[in-house]
Amino acid sequence: MITHLIRHLAVIVVVSGGLPALGAEASASQQGTPASRGAAAKLLPFWTIESAQPMPLPPTLANVPYGTDTKQVLDFWKADSKQPTPWVFFIHGGAWKSNDKDRVTGVREYLAAGISVVSINYRFVQEAQAAGVNPPVQWPLHDAARALQFVRTKASDWNLDKSRVGASGGSAGACSSLWLAFHDEMADPLSKDPIARESTRLFCAGVVGAQTSLDPVQVKEWTPNSIYGGHAFGFNGDKAKKVSAFQQFLEHRNEILPSIRKYSPIEWVTADDPPVHLYYTDVPAIGQKKRDPTHTSNFGMKLQEKMRSVNVECQLMYPGAAPQKYPDPIQFLIGQLKSGKAAAAD
Repeated sequence: MITHLIRHLAVIVVVSGGLPALGAEASASQQGTPASRGAAAKLLPFWTIESAQPMPLPPTLANVPYGTDTKQVLDFWKADSKQPTPWVFFIHGGAWKSNDKDRVTGVREYLAAGISVVSINYRFVQEAQAAGVNPPVQWPLHDAARALQFVRTKASDWNLDKSRVGASGGSAGACSSLWLAFHDEMADPLSKDPIARESTRLFCAGVVGAQTSLDPVQVKEWTPNSIYGGHAFGFNGDKAKKVSAFQQFLEHRNEILPSIRKYSPIEWVTADDPPVHLYYTDVPAIGQKKRDPTHTSNFGMKLQEKMRSVNVECQLMYPGAAPQKYPDPIQFLIGQLKSGKAAAAD
């Protein structure tokens, strides 16, 4: 009871502060610094990254390769259990262009609950663009899927339950988590590659500050001062012409609409999807400008609306939201993964 109360108070403490720790994604120069990590811990006490802890817990296995690129590595924390454990699959944020797997959150809470943890690195959009990959967001998202499949091949060695995995992350990592949660099965059962034969489906997802759509027209309707997403599709602006990346994105939107829909989580929502928990620190106001349009709860409101239309659970937390069984995504993931079944609809 005391622990639950402390967590509930922590949520109340942060609601007036917005989400500048995630909003700072737009400035890569500030990513991963001790100051920014400390700020994240103060703003979202339940979301303290492991590397910011006074004594970070070292992973059981570090820098395990799941691909051939130096960025395609992951860390694994093994929960103490005689039976195969559920596990959290963590994807760090940073606009798909910065940060590192050491920004994983909730490790201590998950391990204490008998849940193992995986945190991944992945290739960034600027690297994809340099390699001629179109759209660049293909690399970070498909790397996440590949890493998920790779871990499933290690289920026996690492004492994991293949079926009980929940994704988590903040901002771009949250978007990646939701994309995996809703996307159709990507396993190829006929592949000669044993990793490719593994499932990409999730049991649940719990995220912070997620972008639920990458469609510039759609997000401007929800939040008129939206500015995010162009870089994911190769638009980086033109300073000489004073044209922003988002302006370019809007101008070329119709030409690349199939790709936009392919990589927007909300486009994949169907009745067979797993339950999710969305956490934001602003009050939703559809059609109004927001202080941090990149991480606004307007994204969450529209996703919840879509998920409810197909009777899939979507818990949405923001200042003033009705109390729910799980006050934050970490507690949601623990509750879901340990229960072995979806929670009752909100």
